[in-house]
Amino acid sequence: MNIGQIFEMIMLICFGLSWPINALKAYRARTAKSTSLFFTILIIVGYIGGISAKIYKHELNIVFIFYVINIAIVLVNLLIYFRNLSLDRKNEMEENGTMILKPANA
Repeated sequence: MNIGQIFEMIMLICFGLSWPINALKAYRARTAKSTSLFFTILIIVGYIGGISAKIYKHELNIVFIFYVINIAIVLVNLLIYFRNLSLDRKNEMEENGTMILKPANA
């Protein structure tokens, strides 16, 4: 492992520790209002670029594993965003007096 790979791994570890914290915060917040979908997608595209570069250069090493872990965690953040967006819409309908009618059998 060369010094460039060590620095890349440090960057990925720091990002990798940040994403679960962000996911937990978003999950607890139960709202998508302070989350940027564009930013999250941009991060995913960046990780796809990093993974693609590793595959292209045949560098399937420990650094590659950190890319895969990080993109998985960011994808969890994306799922939480859509869950929170759904909760926001539900809350907005309830505030406006629009209730979603459920069948009696449900």
